[in-house]
Amino acid sequence: MEYTEILVEPVRPYVQTITQNLPNPVMHIAMDLLGQKCYDQLLIDVDLTQPECVKLALSKGLGIGIVAMSSIVKLPQIFSLLASQSADGLSFASFYLEIVAQLISLAYNFRNGFPFSTFGETALIVIQNIVIAALILTYRNKKIQTALLFVNIAFFVNALFNPNAGLVNNDVLNVLQTATIPIGLASKLPQIYSNFANKSTGKLSTFSVVNYLAGSLARVFTTMQEVNDPKILVSFVAGAVLNLVLMLQVIFYWNNKPKKVSQLKKRV
Repeated sequence: MEYTEILVEPVRPYVQTITQNLPNPVMHIAMDLLGQKCYDQLLIDVDLTQPECVKLALSKGLGIGIVAMSSIVKLPQIFSLLASQSADGLSFASFYLEIVAQLISLAYNFRNGFPFSTFGETALIVIQNIVIAALILTYRNKKIQTALLFVNIAFFVNALFNPNAGLVNNDVLNVLQTATIPIGLASKLPQIYSNFANKSTGKLSTFSVVNYLAGSLARVFTTMQEVNDPKILVSFVAGAVLNLVLMLQVIFYWNNKPKKVSQLKKRV
């Protein structure tokens, strides 16, 4: 950290004129995120010599960035579906399994009281995934299945988030969180196989894939820093690996078109 101190020392007085005069709302938010000790060290003293505080600040920043980015990460996929009114190349099974895994993980984090910055993107992404799954069914003329999808999701939400419902206690939720690892892996496999079989990624959004990969890699770091739970860490690591596979497929099949549209429409 000696080199860091050499770099920071000349600009410290100028930075302190800003960090020591933050508006009260910003100051309180920063203090809640960093804690009193790291807040004083990083913002009041502008001291970057303590790795623990620097890593915490980096983790919080990444977490907030992931949550913010997740609000739009799948919008290009949604817009692509709406514009083309076609779900060619998209696997409903992938999105449905991902929704199930995300609802379980969201409930697990929520009921365990983990910091929102470590899982908040899950809430935003699952909403977008539900919209995508519904559009896939709609454009495949499966109206009854679309209605059943929403009924199914409502049941999951009540069972997972409402302990008073008596359907999923904390012990069962712990088991379900462990199960999200294979479920999460399984959610990617149909899409990966569909891409491989058709030598094309179809209507899969490149923007969504890139940001999903970046977010999953960053989430591995924030989980290691802020959440002492191996189950969550393993699920993020596994997800990052499969997101990398999807990214490689996007690159490899960049200009390829689906072999046969009629065959793609039959895929779930």
